[in-house]
Amino acid sequence: MIEVAKTPPMGWNSWDCYGASVTEEELLGNAEYMRDHLKEYGWEYVVCDIQWYEPTANSSRYHKFAELEMDEYSRLLPAVNRFPSAKGGKGFRPIAEKIHQMGLKFGIHIMRGIPRQAVHRNTKILGSTATAREIAHPFSLCSWNTDMYGVDASQVGAQEYYNSLFQLYAEWGVDYVKVDDICVTEFKPNDLYSAKSEIEMIRHAIDACGRDMVLSLSPGPALLEKAEHLTANANMWRMTGDYWDRWEDLYQMFERCEKWAPHVKEHHWPDCDMLPLGHIGIRAPEHDFPDRQTRFTKDEQRSMMTLWCVFRSPLMMGGEMRDNDAFTLSLLTNRELLDIHRYGSNARQLSRRGEIVVWRSVLEDKRGCIAVFNLNTTAQSICIDTPWAQRKMREVWGQNDKVHLVEGKFYLSVPSHGCLCLLG
Repeated sequence: MIEVAKTPPMGWNSWDCYGASVTEEELLGNAEYMRDHLKEYGWEYVVCDIQWYEPTANSSRYHKFAELEMDEYSRLLPAVNRFPSAKGGKGFRPIAEKIHQMGLKFGIHIMRGIPRQAVHRNTKILGSTATAREIAHPFSLCSWNTDMYGVDASQVGAQEYYNSLFQLYAEWGVDYVKVDDICVTEFKPNDLYSAKSEIEMIRHAIDACGRDMVLSLSPGPALLEKAEHLTANANMWRMTGDYWDRWEDLYQMFERCEKWAPHVKEHHWPDCDMLPLGHIGIRAPEHDFPDRQTRFTKDEQRSMMTLWCVFRSPLMMGGEMRDNDAFTLSLLTNRELLDIHRYGSNARQLSRRGEIVVWRSVLEDKRGCIAVFNLNTTAQSICIDTPWAQRKMREVWGQNDKVHLVEGKFYLSVPSHGCLCLLG
């Protein structure tokens, strides 16, 4: 039974700034920033992304067949050189406790499957007489990471292995788990949803662990024809591959959101991926763009935040928040926009004429939202004829000088790659 994430989760994820190499200090530092600056606006999850169990991780570039921290039951543990409080078998419990004391929630990333080193050493499975070698699927491999074999659901001990993982995470105090190499897989090109049985085992393990956890599935693009199964088993699933600060990535998201909009509902959220805002790429030099401030223009950043919020995607800030400037903080603390994100419903693309895209949403208090996006390379003058023009509406980004109401119609001046978002 899925009872968490009634509204789209909001938080921070370490990937966009630290890749696979985030440390305890960086996690807790960003948690403190969230507590002090964002918590009152609904931001609450602090998520440690991939390779927290690898002592040698130092960027977003994976080390092939690296030695991993692991217990006797084939379960990965935090690397103590990066997470000192994990020493003595404490795992992530000390970090989770500190984050909970801030009034926030803690999340981790895991890879689908069982560690290869567990399989090669034929280690034990807690709660089963089976061993790692017996439950591993030797042909189920991730094309971009060498840590894991898939788990063969038909084998005795397979479910017990996943149960033991989530039992451990519950003991640590984990509130959110992002599972990777599972929403789509590549080891069977003719069956990109080949991990269906592992999704179901994970769902069962969460339901049995005694602790509520948000389940997020990656990577994308998720298969639209699998929406019913995704909704039955997960809270979030990625609609896209890794999303970065490139206009083409944002441009493509409009089509993805249009297709997935009918599947947005309480507890279940198609995911546009992280927000590459502020200071990113610190140790995540993706696409040959290293340590940087986001390459999105201010208008592009407003467009991204508006689309994510009107569509009601989960919001996961990707930048090092302690380096936020005033503009970046303003993006994350726009109360009216976040009201649309939290309380909106039935969001749909009303129209797309060339590179002019119009979305609408209705809030619980009956306020209406109209978001107009200009995907052109030049500013555009646009007329919107809607019954909502009779309402008193304001532009949530403070661009009211670009909005004129004439004879029941809105006349808008929308900047290149920018948007206007009317609420009222």
